[in-house]
Amino acid sequence: MSRVVLPRPVVIDRMMKMINGAEGHDGERAGYLSRDRACHVLDMFKAAMANGWDENGHALAKGVTVSTGLTYYDLRAPALNLFPTVTPLRNSIARSQRPFPGDAAHWKSVQATVGSGFPYMGWVPEGRRSASMSYVTQNHSLPYVTLGEEDFLTEEARFAAEGFEDEDALVQLRLLLKLFVKEEAGILGGNASLQLGTPSAPTLSASGSGATLPAATYSVIVVALTQEGWQNASLAGGIATTLTVTGNDGQTYTLNGGSSNKSSNTTQAITLGQTLYGSVTPILGAIAYAWFVGPAGSETLQAITTINSVAISAPLASSRQPASAVTQDSSANAGLAYNGLLTTAFTAGNNAYTVQQATGTAGTGTPLTSSGAGGIVEIDTMLKSMWDNYRISPTVLYVNSQELINITRKILTNSSAPLLRYNVSADEDGSSEYRLTAAGVIASYFNPFTADGGMKIPVKLHPNLAPGTLVGWTEKLPPWYISNATPEVATMQTRQDYYNEVWPKTTRAQYYGVYCQSALAVYAPFAMGVISNIGNG
Repeated sequence: MSRVVLPRPVVIDRMMKMINGAEGHDGERAGYLSRDRACHVLDMFKAAMANGWDENGHALAKGVTVSTGLTYYDLRAPALNLFPTVTPLRNSIARSQRPFPGDAAHWKSVQATVGSGFPYMGWVPEGRRSASMSYVTQNHSLPYVTLGEEDFLTEEARFAAEGFEDEDALVQLRLLLKLFVKEEAGILGGNASLQLGTPSAPTLSASGSGATLPAATYSVIVVALTQEGWQNASLAGGIATTLTVTGNDGQTYTLNGGSSNKSSNTTQAITLGQTLYGSVTPILGAIAYAWFVGPAGSETLQAITTINSVAISAPLASSRQPASAVTQDSSANAGLAYNGLLTTAFTAGNNAYTVQQATGTAGTGTPLTSSGAGGIVEIDTMLKSMWDNYRISPTVLYVNSQELINITRKILTNSSAPLLRYNVSADEDGSSEYRLTAAGVIASYFNPFTADGGMKIPVKLHPNLAPGTLVGWTEKLPPWYISNATPEVATMQTRQDYYNEVWPKTTRAQYYGVYCQSALAVYAPFAMGVISNIGNG
């Protein structure tokens, strides 16, 4: 049977009549169509739609394109979580939960054994008895604190995500990952007790030529920052002082952002072309310094440095945080936080190795020093001191990307070239071409100061550590420390490890919380070394 393609309106009109029963085909009523008749109707409809006729029988241009949006929406599931969760300390420090934790973690440490007679002479006459030795002990108590994070999921969001991903599960997963990141920052730089106080007034000078800083008399104020304070600070957003947080229970609490009180001001006259230089007496525990510059009484934040000096050579930026925003010492969170590794090392009496580089040239500080024998003077000094005093060695060196580059450049020099070795795989024959990989870095640092002939210490990047600071961290006590029960230098004592809260619904949104109640117990703070205030170069 031949078919004639009719203009679209004719086909649609006939099809509607057949469907509505107004006109039959071959004398039949369309209230009931046989399969053949129904197929015939559909064929005519498809033909008209394919050819695209107007009411006058003229062909129409197709109006459906990709730009109209009439396409399938191919959304990949699940959503991509493109945020880093780099937590080396959290991953490596052992976690231990007490069966009956109470309100704090408690332990006793034996700091030293004091023998009878001379410390290193054990001679006893024939038939005589030695005197009793004594001990140096210390009791420790560390309150548990709480870390937490919350989020919510509305009913609309839950139902809209059906067939795509389980939003309830992923909200809680992202909460846990965010808590990991915050816990890592706390392990490194948490501060419950170390107050930075008030820095001394800065020392200023002016010199040089070619700078674009306008001629004027400038006033400078400085604020010291902890590791947490440095992480919370930016030139655009200012330094963190205090923050009042309103929890999802409607109650409020206050967090200190990690900044000291502000210093008194110092003024310096500048002529056009000169650079304004400033320095301040370094504060133990400070990782960075914020510099407020401007006319006296109108100083604003112009620089944040990880050394105790600054150089201002360009016109001052506008719309920055004023120094008047700093009204108190906001460096510690007593009762809310625990002391992280840096704070523990900086605390007096803990016997950790802590050295601040000298002020050096204002604005650039004092960089690390090449030993000329394939090493770094300051690192070698730290390793030697830790061995000489405590017979211990770091098992990892944590650095910022800036220090990794600087260490590499100071070690890979012409003077150290004869000490370097090029390794070729044993399965390569002599005909293989000579190949080198560009832009290598130092992967490990050899420490000769150990009882077993030396060891290679991995050099690793830490995602939170500020430039200008280097941390030597001992993950486990060496075997000559007879302490089978606690070989770790530190453990995370938990009253309740990571747990999930599904709060009762009071609105059409489900709130979730992930919390942890813990205390960072550093049993051997002398097993840490910190070099800070390192200049870039």
